[in-house]
Amino acid sequence: MEPVFADFSTNPAQLSNAVVAHHRCGVAPSHLALGAGGHIRVDFTVGEREEVTEAVVTVTVLGASAPMDVLLNGKALAEQLAIPGDGAHSDPQVTVLSAPGELLAAGDNLLEVRNPEGAEGLLRLRGVTVDPAHDRDRSERALAARTAKRSVVAFSTEFRAPGSAAWQPAPRLLFHIDSGERVLPAHLAWRGADGSEAAIGLRADLSGFLGHRRNADGTVTEYRGTLADRWAYPEGTAGAPLHRFSTEEGHGGAWSPSGELRLLLDDGGAPVERVSWTDRRGTTASVVLSSAGGPEVREPVGELRDITRTVTGIEASDEFEMAGEVAENLLSKSRSKWLANDDTAELDFTLEHPAAVAVYRLTSANDAPDRDPEDWELQGSHDGDHWTTVDFRTGERFRKRHETKEYSVASPASYARYRLSITCNRGSDLTQLSRVEFLAAGAPATGPTHRAADFTGYRAPGGGDPVGYRGTTVPGPWSDAPGQGEGPEAGQALQKLLAGDLGETARGLDDAARLIGKLAAYLKNS
Repeated sequence: MEPVFADFSTNPAQLSNAVVAHHRCGVAPSHLALGAGGHIRVDFTVGEREEVTEAVVTVTVLGASAPMDVLLNGKALAEQLAIPGDGAHSDPQVTVLSAPGELLAAGDNLLEVRNPEGAEGLLRLRGVTVDPAHDRDRSERALAARTAKRSVVAFSTEFRAPGSAAWQPAPRLLFHIDSGERVLPAHLAWRGADGSEAAIGLRADLSGFLGHRRNADGTVTEYRGTLADRWAYPEGTAGAPLHRFSTEEGHGGAWSPSGELRLLLDDGGAPVERVSWTDRRGTTASVVLSSAGGPEVREPVGELRDITRTVTGIEASDEFEMAGEVAENLLSKSRSKWLANDDTAELDFTLEHPAAVAVYRLTSANDAPDRDPEDWELQGSHDGDHWTTVDFRTGERFRKRHETKEYSVASPASYARYRLSITCNRGSDLTQLSRVEFLAAGAPATGPTHRAADFTGYRAPGGGDPVGYRGTTVPGPWSDAPGQGEGPEAGQALQKLLAGDLGETARGLDDAARLIGKLAAYLKNS
């Protein structure tokens, strides 16, 4: 009997040897919500030559505020079954039901899970499986293997100060860790190049995580996330800071090859410089990158290159649009200008790639010296929310119109965004500049956004001793080509066909033909 599972904890659902239809049912990111009179129908197949003396049906729900009926080919396995728990906030509850083998038919079979008519509350369904009793974990193992392939994971995240009741939105967390064993992490910790740190524990089904963060400025927050999306590698990695390493393990003073490690961790902040994890089998690893960062290569200040042309966006706290004296003029080599109707102002610049600005230049405008900036700060940010001052000036004076003055940054660091915060001008109610330029140290970056970096660290199997672990960067660019999105859902009738990942449902031409026939029948009747 082929594994039969329908996993609704992801969207689209993960299906194997199953076509699922639903009625009076809402599709939530981590479950199906069945209202009163609602049901799902799981259409699955038993081979013509298979003999199953007893089957096991497993139904997983998020607590319950409504009872549950379960039927196999029209015969009740459970009626008005009450599930303990506290609705969607409860841990998943697993119900295992036995089904005599004679209830199964060679060929098509139908499993139904219902929220009875007149019931109060919702039945929140996470998944169902059907297995022969002698191998009751078959579908669970098949689902775990399928899930492990979808190893590129994105979470929407939130943070809050300790003791606070209010959660605030935070940047998306994206990760992918694969050393060839197709095992997902259970715990994950990392440190950013700016000194920020985080550690999280992941739920078994990867539907969310809990953890903590220490930001670059030292503030500590609680940290949590909800699963936003998952992909099979290389989907979801386009434009992300993915590292690929050829690795070795050290045993008794000798190093031997240990396969390839793919490592991606992006929390919307600084590039990571250290990552530690424990996977579902208990294997622990910790690696330190020899140089963390994006595509920008840090080199000693000496050779400077103009990166002003890599500015992809500029926003001003104010600009004089009617006269065309807008912030975009600051990137032009002409003698146009930007004018703000205030004695203080902010200018935010977004770069195409993170870069370490070593020198910046300001050019005074055509008139009114009292509009010239006098005091300001240059700040850098990874996410646009948290800013770090990289340079500040007070009492500055431009001696003439269209004069360009150059300022050095003492300790350049790589940032994706820069802000020029003008806190005082020469006395006017207006503030103006003609041009802003940014210069970075080193040769220009080439190729994709993947950063070349080696690592050193250790690795320890569950219950085993640690061994040395080191890696050498696999040169890019790579041939992995992320695919495109999923297709549309089929059907909009009262009884809807559930959108699911059917990519591995059909194992052969016969299975494919059977599934296509079922899909066509559902669409015809809808």
